[in-house]
Amino acid sequence: MHLSDTQPLAGEFRLAIYRAGQLVEEFAEPNLIVNGAKDQLARLVGGAGTGRHITHIGFGIGTAAAAPANTGLSGAFWKPVTSVSYPATGRVAFDWSLSTAEANGMAITEFGLRCADGTLFARKVRAAIHKSDDLSLTGTWTIIF
Repeated sequence: MHLSDTQPLAGEFRLAIYRAGQLVEEFAEPNLIVNGAKDQLARLVGGAGTGRHITHIGFGIGTAAAAPANTGLSGAFWKPVTSVSYPATGRVAFDWSLSTAEANGMAITEFGLRCADGTLFARKVRAAIHKSDDLSLTGTWTIIF
């Protein structure tokens, strides 16, 4: 059976970095949806929905390339996503932020989305952001079905 209108599960990671309230960098790229996401979605559709929804954004210090078998972040600081929206058919967007008072001293190199049951759903690696008390981050992580 061949379905011509299907596409693989994908994600788009958007990040804005502010120093002392002034925008210094914007970044938008695709991200990796890890294998744990496939299991979460299969179980959710099958009716085993407890703890399967995305609840947290994580900021880590790992430098290994994102891979489908990833299950976590290194040295992660986790916090709840700010909001969830549905910007278009087959899309869910998770807004998030990291304030000037959070994760200071970290060299943030990886980001992740985590489900309520602790399963890693998506992971993104990038050049280090040396987090200090004058930096804040905001972003949106969109999952595309």
